[in-house]
Amino acid sequence: MPLTGLSCTNCANAIETNLRKVPGVKEANVDFASETLNITFDSSLLGDFQIIEAVRHIGYDVALGKVELPVSGMRDTADALALEKLLSKQNGVVVAVVGYGSDHVILEFIPGMTSLSELAAVIRKAGFDLVQEGESDLEEDMEAEVRAVGLKKQKNLLITGLVFTIPLICFSMARDFKLVGFHNDLYAMLLAATVVQFVVGWQFYVGTFKSLRLGGANMDVLIMMGSSVAYFSSLCVTFGIIESPNVYFETGAAIITLIRLGKYLETKARGKTSDALKALMGLRAKTAIVVKDGKECETNIELVEVGDTIIVRPGEKVPVDGIISEGRSAFEESMITGESMPVSKGPGDQVIGATINREGMIRFEATRVGKNSTLSQIVKMVRTAQGSKAPIQKLTDQIGRYFVPIIIGIALFTFLAWIYVAQADWTVAMINAIAVLVIACPCAIGLATPTAIMVGTSKGAENGILFKNSEVLERAGKIHVVVLDKTGTITIGEPMVTDIIPFGNYTVDEVISIAASAESGSEHPLGSAIVKAAKEKKLELSGPLQFRAFGGFGIRASVGEHIVTIGNLRMMANEEIPTEEFQPEIIRLQTDGKTAVLVAVRPANDNGQSQVIGIIAVADTLKPGAKEAISELQRLGLDLVMITGDNWLSAQAIAKQVGITRVFAEVSPGEKADEIRKIQEEGSLGNYSHPVVAMVGDGINDAPALAQADVGIAIGTGTDIAMAAAGITLISGDLSGVGRAISLSRGTSQTIVQNLIWALFYNVALIPIAAYGLLSPMFAAGAMAFSSIFVVTNSLRLRAYKVQSFKPKKSIMRQTLDLVPRIIAPVIVLAILIIGPMLLMPAGNMEIKGPIQVI
Repeated sequence: MPLTGLSCTNCANAIETNLRKVPGVKEANVDFASETLNITFDSSLLGDFQIIEAVRHIGYDVALGKVELPVSGMRDTADALALEKLLSKQNGVVVAVVGYGSDHVILEFIPGMTSLSELAAVIRKAGFDLVQEGESDLEEDMEAEVRAVGLKKQKNLLITGLVFTIPLICFSMARDFKLVGFHNDLYAMLLAATVVQFVVGWQFYVGTFKSLRLGGANMDVLIMMGSSVAYFSSLCVTFGIIESPNVYFETGAAIITLIRLGKYLETKARGKTSDALKALMGLRAKTAIVVKDGKECETNIELVEVGDTIIVRPGEKVPVDGIISEGRSAFEESMITGESMPVSKGPGDQVIGATINREGMIRFEATRVGKNSTLSQIVKMVRTAQGSKAPIQKLTDQIGRYFVPIIIGIALFTFLAWIYVAQADWTVAMINAIAVLVIACPCAIGLATPTAIMVGTSKGAENGILFKNSEVLERAGKIHVVVLDKTGTITIGEPMVTDIIPFGNYTVDEVISIAASAESGSEHPLGSAIVKAAKEKKLELSGPLQFRAFGGFGIRASVGEHIVTIGNLRMMANEEIPTEEFQPEIIRLQTDGKTAVLVAVRPANDNGQSQVIGIIAVADTLKPGAKEAISELQRLGLDLVMITGDNWLSAQAIAKQVGITRVFAEVSPGEKADEIRKIQEEGSLGNYSHPVVAMVGDGINDAPALAQADVGIAIGTGTDIAMAAAGITLISGDLSGVGRAISLSRGTSQTIVQNLIWALFYNVALIPIAAYGLLSPMFAAGAMAFSSIFVVTNSLRLRAYKVQSFKPKKSIMRQTLDLVPRIIAPVIVLAILIIGPMLLMPAGNMEIKGPIQVI
């Protein structure tokens, strides 16, 4: 559910805490950066409307989508009532009103729980139709419209604040220096300050009330206290209740306006954190060319059904997922998989919705439409990851709960210390206490983690990397050992002809043609590989006669005027075909991990001995780029292990090609998980007591190992079961995505740590400076706003993050901490230069004038 009214992470914590107390709620997490609520509840005990009411009771609201749609096909009021009842029962629908006379449906629903496309499908399934097309366009705009209205309101309040605050500050400064002044000028200042305090700053009072009513304290409490003390003390001076030569109307107004400016800029910057995801959603095609009854018709994308035949011409977007039935073309899939080169596809290959057809016209059959399409599933996974909480974020939430009360205590201590210890005037103590309240607002601390997570997950989606949740994103950066399955991960996963070695007077084409003709009656993978190789050479094949297969040995068949025998050495031995002279070649091929298939022939009318005419080597070849991807992992400082159920000879050959030295071969699917567990428990690789282990696989047999590993990484071209068990999914199936995922995780984790160190240092380091009287409340408000903007901007740097091919000599925390002295050193020097002389100066020599502290 999209939320409105949040001002800081303490607001998010308050919603979580109170919703978890509601009967029927199993889990509630609020992501402050995206202002969304992810809630799991028992629908038999609780409904959507009750959740919205609970959120409103806490003091916040849920952004609802509202739309009016023209409907056709209603015959009477009974139809209207039936449709209204049906729509009201749908998950996420808050209000459904169907007017028979107007032929319109008014819907109020929760974006995220349901979509306009789903509700449109319900209306059509009930036997009615929508006159209006393009439900997906409306749906995408609704939440954005709600956010835009909120941003516009913030902008208007900011402008109002600036209009009244800037003249107020200028007049106050000139008045303090005796440059201007007139009779009743305090009342003019009071009027301007009142507008800012109770119009521009009213939200802070509302937020304070909500927070205190729930037994907590958030940023609004600090802002309200700081600005109100300045305003009401000045009000008392204006009406003669308190005697003082100075008023501080401009201080309260400046605090509110500067905080407004910071929040406005922060909100705009936060909107950019999800730009990549919005761009991904915008890739959807709007229409599709569907073939119905032999005719082509342009159909709205929401009306495409599974099984429809769709035509895509060069330059057009593929509207939905499907399987090609006719035609060949190259497809640009970079927007989905992150692959820069177009991918050639033909009949039987899968196409992905939103990719672009670059060359020829194709026909394909739709297999996944609507919310089941690859693009929709990617968007759903990214949103889920962004809505989850990383372990480090839970720590910052705990800090936020106690931070505000502690700051209020420090501000009170500052006030009393200046009065009773420094023997200063109450106005001096008040100004310093206000500065402490304002500088310590913990907004930046709350934004440190979620903004980085949002940008990191969106950046991953851009590159075809999907993180299941933010915990996986954080943990992937700590990986020490990567275990790679061989078949389908490092290798293509299907046998291919690698060598054709002819003997005697036979040529390469003659050997493969005879063998493929005989094998065309076989269903064995090796036979299929031989037939495929012949077809790729465009050789003419003959149908085999008297075909006979010998399980585990080979085949024999009649092809033209020859009897052809194909198989391994045991097959040749059984047929008494001599192979001694070919042994060196066979051993060489087997050493390289290839299967040697011998081809022997004899005339059909001759019962004599067959002669070997050639050897065909078949092997499961490396995936394109696999060697480079593994080198990349090694440069990232990771220990690599290859695990496979294949024999030792084949496994060692593949490992040698890619540069992996540690191999587990002849391992059953169940034993793969055991091997992962041994590495985790024993730390048998590297100098790790408890290594973080990642498993990369693609098949059903890899699912137990993927689940056992600390981080499971599934190749997207594999099975749904493997992807369900994994924490990271690589859509493209390209092994280089493993390095990109780990590198992106490291970059995201480093950004989070940088954000937290900056936010905590900024808040904590400037508190004593403010308490010492060296920081004006106005400058404190500006500095606090800058802190939040810095954190969001630092997170946005991840959008340009690139894979770093190096082995870090220090941990992410250590690298970040090394930056701290560079920040702290200048601050300490500055503090000594300012505070040192003050310690030697008599107290009476320090005079506070208006908003300017003159030392």
